[in-house]
Amino acid sequence: MSERVIPLIDERQRKVDSFVPAVPEQLLPATGLLSDNRGRQLHDLRISVTDRCNFRCTYCMPKEVFDKDYPYLSHGDLLSFEEIVRIAKIYIGHGVEKIRLTGGEPLLRKHIEKLIAMLAPLKTLSGKPIDLTLTTNGSLLRKKAQSLKDAGLTRITVSLDSLNDETFRKMNDVDFPVADVLDGIAAAQEAGFTNIKVNMVVKKGTNDQEIIPMANYFKNSPIILRFIEFMDVGASNGWNMAEVLSSAEVIKKIHETYPLRNLNPNYSGEVVERWEYADGSGEVGVISSVTQAFCKDCTRARLSTEGKMYLCLFATKGYDLKELLRQGKSDLEISNAIAQIWGQRSDHYSELRGSPEMSDRLKVEMSYIGG
Repeated sequence: MSERVIPLIDERQRKVDSFVPAVPEQLLPATGLLSDNRGRQLHDLRISVTDRCNFRCTYCMPKEVFDKDYPYLSHGDLLSFEEIVRIAKIYIGHGVEKIRLTGGEPLLRKHIEKLIAMLAPLKTLSGKPIDLTLTTNGSLLRKKAQSLKDAGLTRITVSLDSLNDETFRKMNDVDFPVADVLDGIAAAQEAGFTNIKVNMVVKKGTNDQEIIPMANYFKNSPIILRFIEFMDVGASNGWNMAEVLSSAEVIKKIHETYPLRNLNPNYSGEVVERWEYADGSGEVGVISSVTQAFCKDCTRARLSTEGKMYLCLFATKGYDLKELLRQGKSDLEISNAIAQIWGQRSDHYSELRGSPEMSDRLKVEMSYIGG
């Protein structure tokens, strides 16, 4: 395995450029059909509710950077629940139908159930309930699952990178046992969640030996397992292409043990390539943002913990919507600012990965805007 080099760059994520967006002079009502300059419509909104996490996964928040002296955001810097809901409503006016709460670890945000209860009644422009989901490391699910369900959370995704306890403890780097995450998943099932997904980030030489055990464990269950290629998000995870195991290799490994057949996407722009076991005993998926760029269909906007809009997981700049809120701008003014930003969007980092223009790119950290 290649040596992992972590740049010690406290506050690097804060140094990514941020701008207070301009409000256009002519204010127009939202049409629900907002497209960027590559024809990609706005459909999904990811909201980071905290920049803190109780894990120190080496590919996301390594201890060498995110130590006890790391300058996390203060409470006053965070968007309030009321501000989050207000912005969410504006995005829905532009066509958003799915909202995912992320972090950091979102269950560390105090009273997260209250926020979910405030978001759950929201309706899409067609009158359907908003698809409200959350991604978690599972460490607090036993405690929180029922209250999340009662508050109106639609779906839940759990990050789990290994079933081997030694491997899992090394990867989360806080000695957290895998049994407690599995118990959290069980708690979510007991609470009534019926559409649970488990995400596994695959690093070659670290946990790729766990692909078949993971597939075997969740086969014959309603839980959908997804494998994610190790990505070059931010600048603190010591990313190395040699540690990327392609999704094609993952599927090949599984297919050799458990024959698979391909499934159609659930909707246009879905980033997951879906497969089912040939014997009908479950579904798996792969997310191939390194080896098979899906930029052309990306419909996601991201809102950071402190209210900055990002147009890409690999963004180099954010747009400060919180400042507009706290300047007293109206919903219509903020809506037009968002429309102007999205309309000029041309981000397609994964299609350009490795090109000279990307070599010195200063990217926002995944722990700051959510995966």
